[in-house]
Amino acid sequence: MPESTQAAPPPPAALLVLNPSGNRTRVALSPLPFLIGRNADNHLVLRDSRVSRSHVRIFAKDDHYVVEDLNSRHGTWINGKRVALHTLRNSDRIDFGVRESYQLTFTIDPGEIDRIMDKLTTSRPAAESRNGLEKLRSLVEVARALQNSLSTQEVLTAVVDAALAVTGCERGFLMLRNESGLDIEVARDSQGKTLESGDLRVPTSVIHRALTSRRDLLSMSFDPLAAQGATAAQSIVALELRSVVCLPLVRVRSGSLEDTRMTTTADATAGLIYLDSRTAQADLSAGSRELLQTLAMEASTIIENARLMDEERAKERIENELQVAREIQQGLLPVALPSEGWFRAAGSSLPATQVGGDYFDVRQVTPGLWAAVVADVSGKGVSSALLASLLQGAFLMAAADAADIGGMLGRLNAFLLDRTRGEKYATIFYCTLDSSGHLGFANAGHCVPYLVSADGKIRKLESSGFPVGMLEEAIFEKQETQLAPGDKIVIYSDGLTETEGAEGVFFGPERFRAVLREHARDGAAELHASLIAAVDRFGEGGAVRDDITLLVLEYSPSA
Repeated sequence: MPESTQAAPPPPAALLVLNPSGNRTRVALSPLPFLIGRNADNHLVLRDSRVSRSHVRIFAKDDHYVVEDLNSRHGTWINGKRVALHTLRNSDRIDFGVRESYQLTFTIDPGEIDRIMDKLTTSRPAAESRNGLEKLRSLVEVARALQNSLSTQEVLTAVVDAALAVTGCERGFLMLRNESGLDIEVARDSQGKTLESGDLRVPTSVIHRALTSRRDLLSMSFDPLAAQGATAAQSIVALELRSVVCLPLVRVRSGSLEDTRMTTTADATAGLIYLDSRTAQADLSAGSRELLQTLAMEASTIIENARLMDEERAKERIENELQVAREIQQGLLPVALPSEGWFRAAGSSLPATQVGGDYFDVRQVTPGLWAAVVADVSGKGVSSALLASLLQGAFLMAAADAADIGGMLGRLNAFLLDRTRGEKYATIFYCTLDSSGHLGFANAGHCVPYLVSADGKIRKLESSGFPVGMLEEAIFEKQETQLAPGDKIVIYSDGLTETEGAEGVFFGPERFRAVLREHARDGAAELHASLIAAVDRFGEGGAVRDDITLLVLEYSPSA
């Protein structure tokens, strides 16, 4: 009977943890099974209330790692796909089903960089030969593959260590530009140790020269005896330097060795790698130069990737905040409109962006009186949405004095002029309807509403006025009309008629009136649904270019 062979254990692994603040840490995947969740007894505790208490576990199976979802609320996602059980591969991304939360990256053998450094050090004497150079190139390609599995700081540190090993220099720095100058991101010595704060002096004149020259590598050698002369920079003399090497870093896109260029100008540089030595000349043989340039390209790519990731996270944070703002704004709209009795209404508002500048509301003033408003703030986005919310507050206060429509709009006009200095304005249609069918209304520059009769006739509710917040001397006059049973008032924003269809044609007023005629005998809810459906069909599901608001009011007294 043949002996059974036991599967080899999986290689050491780790999780790169990116927290919601953008900070990165590495956690060894040990012990196994490895538990992840919100509870304090997990091996990796995620401080996010949306993550389940016991969210996921990772265990070994044969020579692989397997992730298992523990019936979590929002699920476990690998590379954007929800999974229950999944065999992990190097660089797999693990998410927890919620935005702006933790993100984990699974990485095999986190000690790989150390082995690369050993190989770089032992391979340096062979760099002059073709085989030695090819070996160094292959090691750099391995380092390139590790970009996705190590934190940015670790890889940049490894790049500086590699540059020191290649050149034989004693100190190495990686500096990045900021608004006022340069920040030292990495400071290392040739023994692989981080330099203390007292060892961070560098010759600024050499660094400035490297950043302003159009060279991919700047090297300088100094004679300690001659350096006492007046032509030598004081910082070089003070530091007793024999050799300096500078490699500017530019923002480059990932690519092959052949299609990446490092020639740059000062404005295009993201920073530089600086190396120096007090005891010996830097090794800048052909192989060493090429490897240094490759390391500089790698560092530039890593920095650019980190910058793009930061931009993406910032964009995601803004989108999340706008989504919350949209939910709040939608929550300010009326939850339930009257669908029974003598007064009925149906309405909706679809913003063109996450938040919009349109607003509508319907409120009962007394059992026999209702008030309604549709407003459209100039512009789009957050500022318009804030002003629309302000208008809602004004409408709530004005509803108590519904009869004074002109006075209410006049006071709102003065208020907006005082607060926005004429930079923002809003068009408003405001009306009241009582149980006898008496309609009072005023139009402050808004789209002219339609009165749709039960017999199929339609006419405009003509009334003119300036938008509120535009002119100090604007006057808003109240108009009146009498509704018959079954009559409907259709109020809308210009985003509806300006919905764009095929070949850039607008939905337009003619199509709008055609739908009104076709469904004139329908109730408020049915007419509203027919109009929205017609606009959707015409727009063919395309992008909404302007906020679309529609409100239908119906006078329906009992027989």
